[in-house]
Amino acid sequence: MVFTVETAQLNNQSILQNFGLVEEIDEQVAEIISGGYEVFTIRNNTGYDIKHKLDGKLFRMKPNQESVYTTYNGGIIQFDADMRGGYQRWKSYNLRDGKIYEFKDNGKTAGNPYDINIYRVG
Repeated sequence: MVFTVETAQLNNQSILQNFGLVEEIDEQVAEIISGGYEVFTIRNNTGYDIKHKLDGKLFRMKPNQESVYTTYNGGIIQFDADMRGGYQRWKSYNLRDGKIYEFKDNGKTAGNPYDINIYRVG
């Protein structure tokens, strides 16, 4: 049997793809073994009511409210980062199991004092 450079490259690519697939399967198995759920704490440290979705389910947080969420679908949060009426700028993040997050004012956006973001604090 004769190996060419092309055959060797295809073989190496196949090995790398299989390794990536094994990593992905390992992550899925770990989630199943752990019960398949994630728990987060989210605080609202802004002066606004914040509507947000966690894995597609709609929630509302009042200012200074803290909530503990349990999700079975990955922990994807979506929220409008622009609190001005008539404006929308949706952001999406994948939250990490067991972490604490806070909605806070984002003073980094020039010309928009109504900009917010979510930050991991613990």
